[in-house]
Amino acid sequence: MTSDEASATDQPLSPRVRALHPAWQAVREQRAADVQLRVADAITKFAGSVKFVYIHGVVFAAWMLIAEKSPWPTLTLVVSLEAIFLSTFVMIGQNRQGEFAQRKADHDFNEQEHELHVNTDLTKQIHQLSTEMRAHLMSVGAAERHELPNGN
Repeated sequence: MTSDEASATDQPLSPRVRALHPAWQAVREQRAADVQLRVADAITKFAGSVKFVYIHGVVFAAWMLIAEKSPWPTLTLVVSLEAIFLSTFVMIGQNRQGEFAQRKADHDFNEQEHELHVNTDLTKQIHQLSTEMRAHLMSVGAAERHELPNGN
Protein backbone atom coordinates (compact mmCIF):
# COMPACT_ATOMS: atom_id res chain seq x y z
CA MET A 1 0.00 0.00 0.00
CA THR A 2 1.40 3.39 -0.96
CA SER A 3 1.53 6.29 1.46
CA ASP A 4 -1.23 8.02 -0.54
CA GLU A 5 -3.47 4.95 -0.19
CA ALA A 6 -2.71 4.70 3.52
CA SER A 7 -3.48 8.36 4.12
CA ALA A 8 -6.69 8.07 2.09
CA THR A 9 -7.94 5.16 4.21
CA ASP A 10 -6.96 6.90 7.46
CA GLN A 11 -9.11 9.92 6.63
CA PRO A 12 -12.53 10.16 8.31
CA LEU A 13 -15.58 9.93 6.12
CA SER A 14 -16.44 13.18 4.40
CA PRO A 15 -19.72 14.88 5.28
CA ARG A 16 -20.99 14.05 1.77
CA VAL A 17 -20.31 10.32 2.27
CA ARG A 18 -21.95 10.44 5.71
CA ALA A 19 -25.01 12.13 4.22
CA LEU A 20 -25.39 9.47 1.52
CA HIS A 21 -24.52 6.26 3.37
CA PRO A 22 -27.68 4.39 4.44
CA ALA A 23 -26.16 3.40 7.80
CA TRP A 24 -25.53 7.07 8.63
CA GLN A 25 -29.05 7.97 7.55
CA ALA A 26 -30.52 5.27 9.80
CA VAL A 27 -28.48 6.51 12.78
CA ARG A 28 -29.59 10.11 12.19
CA GLU A 29 -33.22 9.07 11.94
CA GLN A 30 -32.97 6.95 15.09
CA ARG A 31 -31.32 9.78 17.06
CA ALA A 32 -33.85 12.33 15.82
CA ALA A 33 -36.79 10.10 16.76
CA ASP A 34 -35.72 9.32 20.33
CA VAL A 35 -35.50 12.12 22.92
CA GLN A 36 -33.51 9.90 25.30
CA LEU A 37 -30.84 9.29 22.64
CA ARG A 38 -30.60 13.02 21.92
CA VAL A 39 -30.17 13.75 25.64
CA ALA A 40 -27.56 10.98 25.97
CA ASP A 41 -25.71 12.38 22.93
CA ALA A 42 -25.71 15.89 24.38
CA ILE A 43 -24.46 14.72 27.79
CA THR A 44 -21.77 12.52 26.26
CA LYS A 45 -20.67 15.32 23.95
CA PHE A 46 -20.42 17.78 26.83
CA ALA A 47 -18.75 15.30 29.19
CA GLY A 48 -16.10 14.61 26.55
CA SER A 49 -15.14 18.25 26.16
CA VAL A 50 -12.38 20.36 27.68
CA LYS A 51 -15.06 22.78 28.88
CA PHE A 52 -16.40 19.98 31.12
CA VAL A 53 -12.93 19.53 32.67
CA TYR A 54 -12.51 23.26 33.31
CA ILE A 55 -15.97 23.63 34.85
CA HIS A 56 -15.34 20.67 37.15
CA GLY A 57 -11.96 21.99 38.16
CA VAL A 58 -13.43 25.36 39.09
CA VAL A 59 -16.51 23.93 40.85
CA PHE A 60 -14.54 21.37 42.86
CA ALA A 61 -11.84 23.89 43.81
CA ALA A 62 -14.50 26.38 44.94
CA TRP A 63 -16.30 23.65 46.85
CA MET A 64 -13.14 22.53 48.64
CA LEU A 65 -11.86 26.01 49.37
CA ILE A 66 -15.01 28.05 49.96
CA ALA A 67 -18.21 26.05 50.41
CA GLU A 68 -17.34 23.51 53.09
CA LYS A 69 -14.74 23.19 55.80
CA SER A 70 -14.60 19.39 55.39
CA PRO A 71 -15.72 18.71 51.80
CA TRP A 72 -14.22 15.24 51.39
CA PRO A 73 -17.10 12.92 52.32
CA THR A 74 -19.70 14.81 50.28
CA LEU A 75 -17.26 15.50 47.45
CA THR A 76 -16.34 11.81 47.29
CA LEU A 77 -20.01 10.87 47.11
CA VAL A 78 -20.75 13.42 44.37
CA VAL A 79 -17.72 12.46 42.30
CA SER A 80 -18.54 8.74 42.65
CA LEU A 81 -22.14 9.25 41.57
CA GLU A 82 -21.03 11.42 38.68
CA ALA A 83 -18.55 8.74 37.58
CA ILE A 84 -21.31 6.11 37.66
CA PHE A 85 -23.62 8.20 35.49
CA LEU A 86 -20.91 9.31 33.07
CA SER A 87 -19.65 5.75 32.61
CA THR A 88 -23.23 4.71 31.86
CA PHE A 89 -23.50 7.40 29.18
CA VAL A 90 -20.16 6.32 27.74
CA MET A 91 -21.38 2.71 27.58
CA ILE A 92 -24.63 3.81 25.91
CA GLY A 93 -22.53 5.62 23.31
CA GLN A 94 -20.26 2.62 22.81
CA ASN A 95 -23.21 0.27 22.38
CA ARG A 96 -24.77 2.56 19.80
CA GLN A 97 -21.43 2.96 18.07
CA GLY A 98 -21.05 -0.82 17.91
CA GLU A 99 -24.56 -1.17 16.51
CA PHE A 100 -23.81 1.47 13.89
CA ALA A 101 -20.53 -0.22 12.94
CA GLN A 102 -22.35 -3.53 12.47
CA ARG A 103 -25.07 -1.91 10.33
CA LYS A 104 -22.45 -0.21 8.20
CA ALA A 105 -20.42 -3.40 7.84
CA ASP A 106 -23.54 -5.36 6.85
CA HIS A 107 -24.52 -2.74 4.29
CA ASP A 108 -20.99 -2.53 2.87
CA PHE A 109 -20.75 -6.34 2.66
CA ASN A 110 -24.05 -6.56 0.78
CA GLU A 111 -22.96 -3.82 -1.61
CA GLN A 112 -19.61 -5.52 -2.24
CA GLU A 113 -21.29 -8.86 -2.86
CA HIS A 114 -23.63 -7.20 -5.36
CA GLU A 115 -20.66 -5.52 -7.06
CA LEU A 116 -18.86 -8.86 -7.23
CA HIS A 117 -21.84 -10.51 -8.93
CA VAL A 118 -22.24 -7.63 -11.38
CA ASN A 119 -18.52 -7.69 -12.20
CA THR A 120 -18.57 -11.47 -12.63
CA ASP A 121 -21.53 -11.22 -15.01
CA LEU A 122 -19.80 -8.45 -16.97
CA THR A 123 -16.61 -10.49 -17.19
CA LYS A 124 -18.56 -13.49 -18.52
CA GLN A 125 -20.31 -11.29 -21.09
CA ILE A 126 -17.01 -9.75 -22.19
CA HIS A 127 -15.50 -13.22 -22.55
CA GLN A 128 -18.49 -14.40 -24.60
CA LEU A 129 -18.30 -11.34 -26.86
CA SER A 130 -14.55 -11.76 -27.29
CA THR A 131 -15.02 -15.41 -28.22
CA GLU A 132 -17.76 -14.53 -30.73
CA MET A 133 -15.67 -11.71 -32.22
CA ARG A 134 -12.65 -13.98 -32.57
CA ALA A 135 -14.74 -16.66 -34.26
CA HIS A 136 -16.25 -14.06 -36.60
CA LEU A 137 -12.84 -12.59 -37.44
CA MET A 138 -11.44 -16.06 -38.03
CA SER A 139 -14.29 -16.92 -40.41
CA VAL A 140 -13.88 -13.60 -42.25
CA GLY A 141 -10.13 -14.19 -42.51
CA ALA A 142 -10.64 -17.70 -43.84
CA ALA A 143 -13.14 -16.43 -46.43
CA GLU A 144 -10.71 -13.73 -47.56
CA ARG A 145 -7.90 -16.30 -48.00
CA HIS A 146 -10.12 -18.38 -50.26
CA GLU A 147 -11.12 -15.36 -52.34
CA LEU A 148 -7.56 -14.07 -52.88
CA PRO A 149 -5.89 -15.26 -56.08
CA ASN A 150 -2.93 -17.52 -55.49
CA GLY A 151 0.18 -15.48 -56.11
CA ASN A 152 2.42 -18.52 -56.77
